Order: sequence, then C-alpha cells, then structure tokens
Amino acid sequence: VQLQASGGGLVQAGGSLRPSCAASGRTFSRNTMGWFRQAPGKERDFVAGIRWNNSKYTDSVKGRFTISKDNAKNTVYLQMNALKPEDTAVYYCAERTRETMPIWSELSEERSYDLWGQGTQVTVSS
Repeated sequence: VQLQASGGGLVQAGGSLRPSCAASGRTFSRNTMGWFRQAPGKERDFVAGIRWNNSKYTDSVKGRFTISKDNAKNTVYLQMNALKPEDTAVYYCAERTRETMPIWSELSEERSYDLWGQGTQVTVSS
C-alpha cells in the first residue's frame, strides 16, 4: 500500500508541469487526496485538495494549479501552469484512507491525511 509520486522537474518561469501520484494495490475513488509542498528551510504547506469532485486551493496557486483524479488509473494529478520561482519545492501527495470524510476546512491540514508519497522535486528558474 503506497503512493508513488512522479512528474516533477526543472522548468523556466511561466512554464508548466503535471506531477502525478499513483496508488498501488487499491482503489481510492472515494478518498480525499491532497498535494502539499515544502520549500528549502520552510515548513510543509498545503497546495490543493480534492474531496469527491470538489477541490480546494491555497490562495497563491488559485487560477494556476488544478488538482484532478483519474479513478480508473488510481492516480491524482496536479496541473501547474504559469509557474513562478516561488513554486520551487518538493511536492508531496497525500491520501486520506480512514472511512470518515473530512470537513471542508480539514482538507488543508496535514493531520487529515493518512498516507504520504515520497515527494517529487519541482524547480522553477527565473
């Protein structure tokens, strides 16, 4: 039971990337999924979350990032457009595996998630 993240990389400012996170050995169609990021020397912060078909974003990425799920592939994506140098970080996917659904405010909290991927590096050059 694990989450495998991939799709990070190096891109110039204004470019796009689409990290993905695949869940092996199970289906997660009902599970809430999230993306967090940790920049060097900083704490890990919420980026985006999706509960059923409803998504939530931190203010700094609204209009630029889109979280989505492909339940047939057990994969969650983070489409990142108009990237900025301040988006540089290790990006982590997370899954809530407990049966209870989180309330809306809990989507942005690390404690709401039970399983974490290994992280994928995103570097945006100016």
